[in-house]
Amino acid sequence: MINIKKAVTVLCCVFSLSAFAQQKPTDLDKSPMDMSYSPQNYPILKMNSKMADQPLARVIYGRPQKAGRTIFGGIVAYNQIWRLGANEATEIEFFKNVKMNGKPVAKGRYTMFAICSPEKWTLILNSDKDIWGLSYNQKKDVLRVDAPVQNTDEPTEAFTIYFDDIKGGTNLTVLWDTVKITLPITY
Repeated sequence: MINIKKAVTVLCCVFSLSAFAQQKPTDLDKSPMDMSYSPQNYPILKMNSKMADQPLARVIYGRPQKAGRTIFGGIVAYNQIWRLGANEATEIEFFKNVKMNGKPVAKGRYTMFAICSPEKWTLILNSDKDIWGLSYNQKKDVLRVDAPVQNTDEPTEAFTIYFDDIKGGTNLTVLWDTVKITLPITY
């Protein structure tokens, strides 16, 4: 004889699981997460067996949109700590020891912050990891380097970080609105 309580429990579990499996995904984040590698296209090169070594570096960051706003001197206040993107703090990982703007950086994973001014940005590597927003602790700074601001003719809508590979290293480039900074990384 079938135990009614067991049958009802099983049916409830099946219906609950099927309802859970059919949930709609969350809405698209207004500042989607992105990732860039040096060398450029590293995942594709690795997948096609054209790259056996680890990459030099990768950066994971949130991509806020300009959306008609005043960016620098507006939502990114001058001379104050900025998380260099949106949502989680931007992370950069070096797969070997490098030099940023001539200063040594040990292999590892770091969060990145910036202090922006109209003339230069101070980029900060910090040893805190897996943090949301501007949970910044200056005591955990590993490195601070300056990069001059370059103005662009065309505005960049989505905050962008990428690597521009060169012989012996790469340049870390950051673009948003009509501002560009470039920081050399060598190994």
